Amino acid sequence: MAKGPPKKTSGGKASGDLTSEDRRIWARVSGSVTPPAARKAARVTPGGPLPANPPASLSTATTPAKKPVLTKTQPMPAPARPVASPAPRGAPEELEPRRQRRLSRERDPIEDRIDLHGFGRFEAEDQLRAFLMGCQARGLKSVLVITGQGRRGGGIIRASVHEWLQSPGLRPVVSGFASAHRRHGGDGAIYVTLRKSGNS
Repeated sequence: MAKGPPKKTSGGKASGDLTSEDRRIWARVSGSVTPPAARKAARVTPGGPLPANPPASLSTATTPAKKPVLTKTQPMPAPARPVASPAPRGAPEELEPRRQRRLSRERDPIEDRIDLHGFGRFEAEDQLRAFLMGCQARGLKSVLVITGQGRRGGGIIRASVHEWLQSPGLRPVVSGFASAHRRHGGDGAIYVTLRKSGNS
């Protein structure tokens, strides 16, 4: 800003030895200077246009939230159906008297035979099982099993053969059995009838 003219001293001269011409020049200079205009603060009116670059908080508030993505749930697998197990086969039974007579008279042929003399108990059981299963596989229907009577009628094989024939391992093979006629060994032999392979 321009300063005012210097004050006069008691001697009638301006301080700094200014002449009347100097004061006239000073008045002209100071009159041509205009003070700067005061700046007004920018006003924001409600509902007016937003600035070009809104603050981060404002842009975040106006951005719509993303919808959650729904995933398809896999359907539960259906429980497996239990597999029906084949019905257990019944234990072999005593042959009917008529069938026994037909075998004794060989009207129904005896198609094969096995002699268990000379075998120990466990070996005789294994031999009997293998023999009967092999006969069934060949399609035979009636066979003769010779056990022997043993000493004084107390042979171990003769005493165990009925248990072997009724065991679970031979139930699918043997359908029936009966003591043999004297011509085929009497109490020391047994007629055995076989099931068809794959039949109950």
